Amino acid sequence: MSPFWRDRPTLVTGGSGLLGSWLVERLLQLEADVVCLLRDWVPRSELVRRNHLERVAVVRGDVRDQDLLERALGEYEIRTVFHLAAQTTVGVANRNPVSTFDANIRGTWSLLEACRRSPLVAQILVASSDKAYGSHPKLPYTEDAPLQGRHPYDVSKSCADLIAQSYAVSYATPVAVVRCGNLYGGGDLNWNRLIPGTIRSVLRGETPVIRSDGSCVRDYLYVEDGVSAYVQLAEALAARRELAGEAFNFGHNRPLSVRAVAEMLLALMKRPELGLDVRNEATNEIPDQYLDATKARTVLGWTPSCTVEQGLERTIRWYTELLGAS
Repeated sequence: MSPFWRDRPTLVTGGSGLLGSWLVERLLQLEADVVCLLRDWVPRSELVRRNHLERVAVVRGDVRDQDLLERALGEYEIRTVFHLAAQTTVGVANRNPVSTFDANIRGTWSLLEACRRSPLVAQILVASSDKAYGSHPKLPYTEDAPLQGRHPYDVSKSCADLIAQSYAVSYATPVAVVRCGNLYGGGDLNWNRLIPGTIRSVLRGETPVIRSDGSCVRDYLYVEDGVSAYVQLAEALAARRELAGEAFNFGHNRPLSVRAVAEMLLALMKRPELGLDVRNEATNEIPDQYLDATKARTVLGWTPSCTVEQGLERTIRWYTELLGAS
């Protein structure tokens, strides 16, 4: 257990989300003093189900509220910030681009400006995404690939990523950028996403629905490995200020098609006879995306702790418990 985190005032925005819930749990294990910025009450989130809310300070509000953020950073004497709050669903972004731009872009500059005006803040990690790269003919993505999102969600992540880099370069703000592949694990309550939606359908004895044609290739990363990425990068940023402004890819280096992941779930849950309902309805999807995480391995010493199959097995157990299936 790293003594770095003991009693360290740490703010997590988006603490009730998939990554945020698991990150808060890890920070509590490390004995940090955790403050969560929460907009909505999400009773099925890991944050609530595991009673972690009783062990953290809660600031209720919106990440776009700069005055609120400055107050929280000052009153709780925050030293480390994990900025995870965002609108994270591609389909929602396609239907409501303005609200997605507002949350993901204005939310990021509001948070960074509040941090810039709060002298105790020493590390900031901003959640970007592999979607920030947009579509490239050369894969896997390395960190020096251009950020060229074209569709609403991808553009929102490209912009937030560049804003974070701008604050590091222009104002010496101690911020680093995290670009993960598709995170999955227990606690993702967006049933339109591939893994939770497929698991729920199988538990109900229904044929899982695939919105795309199933051929899109992605890099899937188990959420606890995502948590270790954020924690290790924050510690490295504290020790090496020259990492400010740097971006890091975190992925499993095992690209898989949507169909392959769904079929893997059917096999692990011993229900291959259910088959797949492939609808080919998805729009504004990048065909192929996967990451080169060499920089994270060499600079941070980070590697995933479990295989994709092991992560999916843990995820299946979580949803089986949540949904009360035997």
